Amino acid sequence: MSAPRLGSAALRERLLEGGEFALLDVRESRPFAAGHILTANNVPLSRLELRIGPLVPRKATAICLTDGGDGHADRAAPALTGLGYTDLAVHDGGAPAWTAAGFELFEGVNAPSKAFGEAVEAVCRTPALDAAEVKARIDSGEDLVVLDGRPWDEYREFNIPGGIDCPNSELAYRVRDLAPDPETTIVVNCAGRTRSIVGAQTLRNAGVANPVFALRNGTIGWEWAGFDLERGATRRYGAVSDAARAWSWKRCDALARRAGVETIGLDTLARWRREAHAATLYIFDVRDPEEHASGTLRGASSAQGTQLVQATDDWVAVRDARIVLVDDTGVRARVTAHWLKQLLYPNVAVLDADVRDRAEAVPERRRPDAPAIAPSEAAGRPILDLSSSLSFLAAHPAGAFWGLRSRLDDVAAGLPPGRPVALLDDEGGHLSSLALPELGARGIEAALLDGGLAAWKAAGLALAPGRDGMLCAMDDVADVPFELADDPEAAKRRYIEWELQLPAQIERDGLLTFNPLV
Repeated sequence: MSAPRLGSAALRERLLEGGEFALLDVRESRPFAAGHILTANNVPLSRLELRIGPLVPRKATAICLTDGGDGHADRAAPALTGLGYTDLAVHDGGAPAWTAAGFELFEGVNAPSKAFGEAVEAVCRTPALDAAEVKARIDSGEDLVVLDGRPWDEYREFNIPGGIDCPNSELAYRVRDLAPDPETTIVVNCAGRTRSIVGAQTLRNAGVANPVFALRNGTIGWEWAGFDLERGATRRYGAVSDAARAWSWKRCDALARRAGVETIGLDTLARWRREAHAATLYIFDVRDPEEHASGTLRGASSAQGTQLVQATDDWVAVRDARIVLVDDTGVRARVTAHWLKQLLYPNVAVLDADVRDRAEAVPERRRPDAPAIAPSEAAGRPILDLSSSLSFLAAHPAGAFWGLRSRLDDVAAGLPPGRPVALLDDEGGHLSSLALPELGARGIEAALLDGGLAAWKAAGLALAPGRDGMLCAMDDVADVPFELADDPEAAKRRYIEWELQLPAQIERDGLLTFNPLV
């Protein structure tokens, strides 16, 4: 039975109505980023079965599937039905029909969070410094510290020279140790604008006595000013002192209360777990991913606070769901929660408990139950890599092919005919196991490469970088890294211009509003 159709006007009314509802755009990331409905979550068809569970955990949630008018939503509906989702509709005509109805489409990814950063700067008057002024202050010997609000892996790629990695959700927790003198100027940066603004305003909201500024346009602005970036730096925040912990808890508890964040105990969380069949429940561990990996509360997903604010739609598809944030001291959870409330997620709560006291080991992902062959045997077959295109570009088995699972017709046509194929991916073989029957339906015998790329490397088999072997477009990448763009400088300027225009577009669109604290 096919899913019912929902016209654009009816879909817009449903979005404005509120309540538990998920709008999922099942196109690959690049066409999604070319133009999508603001509040749609991108769940690419190629990885739908692997992404849907964490995004929409309650199977009875009302879901509307949208696409580019290309039939992807109709392909996704039976897959979700097979997984047990019971309340599905398809947006009739997809993005083209939305435009034809006179409604806005948004470019890029994480548009709500990026627009929120601009709204925060405008409403809160977050002070910012240009790169040239920051460089001049550093060169003059001013007492100044640069704190990089991005996660560790991003910081390690490039950073402002001398900057210290301290993700935004850690700033209030650690600032008294990183800048103990209230006369020290603090500059918060990211790669562009959003996390620079949100990080600086986090410290201002917490009542830090220091002069605090965002670095205008982040590392992009630094390069525009003609300054070099540092690469591979290892400066990182250290342990938190007792004084810093006490100060941050007092300030951030008051901040969360001011934002209307609810605090709950373990009994309430247990009740909400029992009610999860009727009311969607997300539990996020906002600590550093390394801390989460050492053990966490049962069912808590790793969502480092700085990224949960920066890209909320990567984790939450049901805006009116219950969202519970957990950590060890309550500080990082409270900081993150106060931002989610300003993003107008209505049901955000902080668990008043140390997650370490009830931590369980993070379960290992089980190997898929599918036919597999050793690397030595796979070396004699054509190899199809279903990993992300960027992973393939970096390194893949020499001579391998690459393609997207959602483009298997094109991919199958490019494989050597009549030969069994070995599959690998960056999902522990789970993506390949989904592709096995789909390739079989196209007459292609296949088996998993046991252990994937890691096993191939361990066997001493040849690796290669580059685009040779790509059988379809790199539609899985929304934003090609600037260094891979045809004109990196033009790409950076387009990105900053896109961020700056978002608030005006969101106001025209009318689907979302924000409520920055002042």
